[in-house]
Amino acid sequence: MKSIPMMELHGSTESHTDNNIKTTDSTCPYCGVGCGVTAKVQMGSLGQKVTITGNIHHPANFGKLCIKGSNLADTLGLESRVLQPMLGRKAQRQISDWDTVTTKIAEQFQHCIDEYGRESVAFYVSGQLLTEDYYVANKFVKGYLGTANIDTNSRLCMSSAVAAHKRAFGEDIVPASYQDFEHTDMVVLVGSNTAWCHPVLYQRIMRAKEERDLFVVVIDPRFTATCEAADLHLPILIGQDVALFNGLLQYLYQNGKADVNFVTMHTQGLTAALDSSHSESSIYDVAQKTGISLEKLELFYQKFTQTEKVMTLFSMGVNQSSQGVNKANSIINCHLLTGKIGKLGAAPFSMTGQPNAMGGREVGGLANMLAAHMEIENPKHQQLVQEFWKSPYIAQKAGLKAVDLFEAVESGRIKAIWIMATNPVVSLPNADQVKRALEKCEFVVMSDICAETDTTQYADVLLPALAWGEKEGTVTNSERRISRQNAFLAVPEQCKADWWSISQVAKKMGFDGFDFTSSHDIFKEHAQLSAYQNVQPIDRTDDSIFRYFNLSGLTDLSITDYQNLAPIQWPVWSSEQKEDAVARLYADGHFSHADGKAKFIATSVVDPVHQTDSEYPLILNTGRIRDQWHTMTRTGLSANLSTHKAEPYCEVHPQDALKFGLKDTELVEVKSAWGSCVLRVVLSDKIRRGQVFASIHWTEQTASDARIGKVVNPVVDAISGEPEFKHTPVIIQPFYTQWQGVLYVRQGFEHYTKNAVDKMVWWTKIITAKATRYELADRRKISATTEKLKELLAFEDESFEWLNVEDPSAYISHNIVLRDGILIASLYIAPKALLPDRDWIASLFKRERLSAMHRKALLAGQPMSMGNSEGALVCSCFKVGKNRMIETIKAKNITDEKQVTACLKAGGNCGSCLPEIRGLIKICQMEARL
Repeated sequence: MKSIPMMELHGSTESHTDNNIKTTDSTCPYCGVGCGVTAKVQMGSLGQKVTITGNIHHPANFGKLCIKGSNLADTLGLESRVLQPMLGRKAQRQISDWDTVTTKIAEQFQHCIDEYGRESVAFYVSGQLLTEDYYVANKFVKGYLGTANIDTNSRLCMSSAVAAHKRAFGEDIVPASYQDFEHTDMVVLVGSNTAWCHPVLYQRIMRAKEERDLFVVVIDPRFTATCEAADLHLPILIGQDVALFNGLLQYLYQNGKADVNFVTMHTQGLTAALDSSHSESSIYDVAQKTGISLEKLELFYQKFTQTEKVMTLFSMGVNQSSQGVNKANSIINCHLLTGKIGKLGAAPFSMTGQPNAMGGREVGGLANMLAAHMEIENPKHQQLVQEFWKSPYIAQKAGLKAVDLFEAVESGRIKAIWIMATNPVVSLPNADQVKRALEKCEFVVMSDICAETDTTQYADVLLPALAWGEKEGTVTNSERRISRQNAFLAVPEQCKADWWSISQVAKKMGFDGFDFTSSHDIFKEHAQLSAYQNVQPIDRTDDSIFRYFNLSGLTDLSITDYQNLAPIQWPVWSSEQKEDAVARLYADGHFSHADGKAKFIATSVVDPVHQTDSEYPLILNTGRIRDQWHTMTRTGLSANLSTHKAEPYCEVHPQDALKFGLKDTELVEVKSAWGSCVLRVVLSDKIRRGQVFASIHWTEQTASDARIGKVVNPVVDAISGEPEFKHTPVIIQPFYTQWQGVLYVRQGFEHYTKNAVDKMVWWTKIITAKATRYELADRRKISATTEKLKELLAFEDESFEWLNVEDPSAYISHNIVLRDGILIASLYIAPKALLPDRDWIASLFKRERLSAMHRKALLAGQPMSMGNSEGALVCSCFKVGKNRMIETIKAKNITDEKQVTACLKAGGNCGSCLPEIRGLIKICQMEARL
């Protein structure tokens, strides 16, 4: 039965007694917050209606969802799916069957191993995989193929945090829980636009701030939505986090704020850490290095010094750096010095970007790890894992990390690669190098749900994987909480779980140990390995292979218990373990290093590898936006999620725009030594001069030239291998075109316009409720005549009715295409300021027929009764724009976002827009004072 996606706003309920409704609890497939969701599938005469709401019982979110989670039902259709196994690269691709393709993979892998050795085969997987899929992939590669050449896109977001945890604690552990943000007195958000990237946790922090005296600090080069409600914003120079926290370490020590007993009893290495940070012993020097004013710096240092309960949340702005590991360790050092760890409301907290980045870490998903938190180059750990797996070979050295892995593909050292649930041609730095590598690779296998991505075109074998809503398994969120992802949709006939496809290949290569019949079988084995020769802290000895990661209490789960597994944090030492038993670790001061002590890590400030110069004078910073996810293969299907930030854009400071000849909303080419792309200019005084910001989401499927990964430099952290996404020297320059335009075409008729779009020098694609919108620009001096446009748009048969008005000399042309009175397409070519309101045009496609007045309005390019435009959308849930919001704030003299919600409903559902509403209130208040 075809899915008919329909979104239901948070808070609504369905009857559990209706036999036509199936209710299933699951976990959101987006960020690392790991929100619980409830899916309801109602069968009807038109098919099935799916609604998604927050699960009020899930401890990660208690029913709250962000805008992406609220719109999950929009992403469940089959239109973009891979539905059968396929053989051959894009141009020659043919439908095949599972027996044929798994046999081919097995034979090709064996050929490569026999001919070139074990290191010639590699996997590149994803934090989107369930733990069970991740486990089987790592068992197959590291325990049977005998290589550690399996890495993950999680390398790009949290591997620096992993390395920092292991250096400091002896194990990759986030020692606190989300509860701690509700009990702390100070929250420091470092390199994290939490309001947009982890909205539910951000709203949880904001509720705590409303209820008590909570001091919030945001450390970010940009003034983001997260800063709107902060007590202090530190606009740090990009890359200077080590200097900032080394300075804090010195300040704490100099002011006698070390927890002497904790440091003496439970840590090592303080002297070396202090020596390495000596150049930051003067707060004046730190202010100069970081670009933060002395007044703000002193306030931050004083507050941290005076506050017992401090939570420091750090994310991509820390991790995605050539100094990412040292940045994270410099933060952890400050918590160790003051004993702010293992206590209620006090800890460093790494926030992951993907739904199962932590689950992947548990099973050894990175190339330099073994399963169950064991070390890949430790002979005792190798022996233990090989013994448990009964495997013929075990990897004995770290494999190639993501960037190095694809360089090895291009150089020919890797002959075969299997890519799962990720899109590296878009997401990796120096992304055109990845494209070259896959073009040259002898054998590329891809498991995906999307038929057309920038990466699938290079697949020699394309496998149809299960999507969210079809999969069964577990994920682990940023607070170590394991939750179930449950299936609630019928599985397309030929789509298979990733663990199943790997197991089939393993068996065809002659390997035992892959006779799994369900995800339950895999989870039990995963739990058993975590407990194998592992003890509880109280029983630890010098010879123990001790890890806090231990699922002993889950090793005997029945299939029913597994299906009904409630969210639980690890370690799980007992089947009777209470929910809050391990909300925080290290309260007793016992860490995972062999001596039980934490380690201070000596960190020193190192300049970025690539500096700005006369050729590339600006620094490019990249990141996410509020309503999109990764490369938009899921969120791009939802019209609701395309309304907030519809086009790929580049934030530029107004003075830099003046210097480089740029105008607001015009096009700009962003160019580095590695590549270039074309984006829409957004002028912003919330970014420093000398810096530009671009979002990561757009692909060749959604824009002609907006893959920012092409521009990003491939430098990585020497320890973690995580790329430097926050500091690439670039130049910006106007991207000149003769004209710009906007094309709308009703869904189902896009093939009539493909020729026109492909011929444009620049375009971007936006999904709306009933039509696809294209923003266009071109350099050709095309005469805007009806005949020429008909050639381009291909609505040539007599069933279509054309309406057209034009002024070719001014490059103005308004064109409307109808069939049986229904609006099929509209194309406007004009100076950008004269192009019509996009939301108004989109609304006309929702009408079954157009009146004569509507036709006249469309030809005129504006409504006949001109009301005030909504302006840029702020609230996606209730479709409230910036202009209406400002009018309401001013008219009613609003001073609080709750008043806006009361008047307009905006902010009353998912809450993702609340930071922007706060910002608009501030702007209105400032204007009123002038």
